Amino acid sequence: MTVALCPGSFDPPTSGHVDVIRRCARLFDRVVVGVVANPSKQSFFTLEERVGFLQNALCDLPQVVVRHYQGLLVDFARQEGAAVLIKGLRAVSDFDSELQMAQMNQTVGGIETMFMPTRPEWSFLSSSLIREVAALGGSVQGLVPDDVAKAMKERFS
Repeated sequence: MTVALCPGSFDPPTSGHVDVIRRCARLFDRVVVGVVANPSKQSFFTLEERVGFLQNALCDLPQVVVRHYQGLLVDFARQEGAAVLIKGLRAVSDFDSELQMAQMNQTVGGIETMFMPTRPEWSFLSSSLIREVAALGGSVQGLVPDDVAKAMKERFS
């Protein structure tokens, strides 16, 4: 059984994140979505909220599990039995930092990384841009799962 790990902060999860994970679910026997808990970083949504949003968005895919982790990604991947990390790429600019991380993960943990380009309709999306639009009163409906859009609207009302 091939297990893939899709890691990220998902703060908030976007339609682009969900699309990449769904596409991975067609390719691998099991997909673990790893939501990182970074205590040194101030998150917009709590770890529990981010995990819940992803669980709701992916609940129809029994081969996908959402878990949170803290510490080294390669340690979490080993714990979950992941053979590969999947990283979504929106643009060439993402490749520079993702390549560096992939090489480090290969060096320190012996795990491979595969890059999955985002669909063109989601290539402009980022969690930080979503937060900015919502903070300024714009609608993020359709750009994030429905429960995320609702929570953001409530938070900024």
